[in-house]
Amino acid sequence: MPHTSRKMSERIGQRALPCLLVSLSILLAVPAWSGDTEKDEDTLKNAATVFQEVVSGDSVPPDVLAKADCVIVLPRVKKVGFGVGGSGGRGVMSCRSGEKFDGKWSAPAVYGIGGASVGLQAGASSTDFVLLVMNEKGVDAILADKTKLGSDATAAAGPSGATVASSSVGGADVLTYARAKGLFAGVSLEGAVLHQDNDANKRLYGKAISAWEIVRGKVVKTPVSSHDLISLLDDKAPRHKE
Repeated sequence: MPHTSRKMSERIGQRALPCLLVSLSILLAVPAWSGDTEKDEDTLKNAATVFQEVVSGDSVPPDVLAKADCVIVLPRVKKVGFGVGGSGGRGVMSCRSGEKFDGKWSAPAVYGIGGASVGLQAGASSTDFVLLVMNEKGVDAILADKTKLGSDATAAAGPSGATVASSSVGGADVLTYARAKGLFAGVSLEGAVLHQDNDANKRLYGKAISAWEIVRGKVVKTPVSSHDLISLLDDKAPRHKE
């Protein structure tokens, strides 16, 4: 009998082990998923904070912002190397609604960036970037995904100052700014690559969805966590200026 009981116990243990492993994997997966969701919300909140600082000063001229079809805010992009070098981070993109980009600002799509130059911030661990997409060509290039600035879309350092002549904006598809010593200044991001963060967008909207569907497709509602950013855009850049 003792021998039989021992064999039965072993069989029960063998059957219970897979169930235990499955349960353990589920328990371990839940905190990771929650952590990613919290990071998504932090990205949206940080983007709103960065954009509030942009519109509170004159470093990004209101006239230039008014000409933008889309805005990309990338808070706390981390530097991989010292000086000019690789970096990585993510942020959000919102576009004006309407066929001619003359409506309210869209719900945000989450984007990542890699290879951004952060030479202006030597010694800093991270940098905030703001990108203004100035025409439909630039919008289409970025929505096509894995967009290399300077190649797939032309990019130039954004003009600074309270007033800027229209001619100074130039013909670049994307104007780029980075925080330098507390203020935002034009900086070249040629060579940086923008890509859709499909996982974050799926978490944010509860389904697999493309950046185009979010910012141009009129198929989603603005998430509560992004209300501050979108309200700022609607308030500070309500009208599109040709």
